[in-house]
Amino acid sequence: MDHHETQSFDPLRRKMLATAALGVAVAPLAMVRSAHAAAAPSTAVPLARRAQAISFATLKRIRAGLLDVEYAEAGPGNGPPVILLHGWPYDIYSYVEVAPLLAKHGYRVIVPFLRGYGGTQFVSGDTLRNGQPSALAEDVVQFMDALRIRTAVLGGFDWGARSADIVAALWPERVKALVSVSGYLIGSQAAGQVPLSPEAELQWWYQFYFATERGRAGYEKNRHDFAKLIWKLASPKWNFDDATFDRSAASFANADHVDIVVHNYRWRLGLAQGEAKYDALESRLAQSPSIRVPTITMEGDANGAPHPQPDAYAKRFTGKYEHRLVTGGIGHNLPQEDPHAFAQAIIDADRL
Repeated sequence: MDHHETQSFDPLRRKMLATAALGVAVAPLAMVRSAHAAAAPSTAVPLARRAQAISFATLKRIRAGLLDVEYAEAGPGNGPPVILLHGWPYDIYSYVEVAPLLAKHGYRVIVPFLRGYGGTQFVSGDTLRNGQPSALAEDVVQFMDALRIRTAVLGGFDWGARSADIVAALWPERVKALVSVSGYLIGSQAAGQVPLSPEAELQWWYQFYFATERGRAGYEKNRHDFAKLIWKLASPKWNFDDATFDRSAASFANADHVDIVVHNYRWRLGLAQGEAKYDALESRLAQSPSIRVPTITMEGDANGAPHPQPDAYAKRFTGKYEHRLVTGGIGHNLPQEDPHAFAQAIIDADRL
């Protein structure tokens, strides 16, 4: 769960469920077109009135750089590729209803488990379980290389939005368009040293908890309940049920999960070493590079997680750009809370 720190700031196997549920998932998209900073009404359907949620029919695996990546795929294999990236503490099921919506429009939709989640595993036991942002972003590029995808539309929220932002900033030739929830999330260790207001620091309580060995042990022991608390705090108006949470929580059983999460937050505070091979990338990111690819940024009107204000990052996007506020009590996990609005943003960003 994240914001740009310079601001005020095992494997899962599920079968496809009922055909009727799929009909709900591929219902026509509500068009959500807005100018910069315009509000888009939510098209979300309350969980109590939704049909049973669909699941990904099968999961695939591929060797990509340091990882054997487990991922879901939907849509025609020759369709224009869209890669969707999840954050912490979430997983690929944030996009389980987005994927068929985009597949219906001819997109090849690919949703990988990030390092430390689901069935994604390190090839070598000797590899540092590194959670620094540049390493996670490079995973995306290597994943694209392994799938022989030259250019894709990238979408993400939380850690996934940060990775998508970084790829768009450092490898713009690989990104056809970008959808980023909470906007520009590129930061640096230096930025992480700057004190924030007391109210902002309070929102980062878990970051400081993870900085202690007590916190590491606590997360290892209580990761299920810890993650569920984060879901509730980050999306205070999202009435998710236990089955929805437990489906995603299964991915946190990954043997590397705690190492990756703790390293990520400790690295940001300068309390953990990164790897020298990423130094050049982190140096470039510390300069807050502009993103010039066509971009739509999004925010839910009930996001309870730390996040920057749109006016603070709009200037970082120097290409075609829109911002959308999604109303109706939408929290941090925007793709799962309002899949129609997120899918429409992907389609519209591809057309900018």
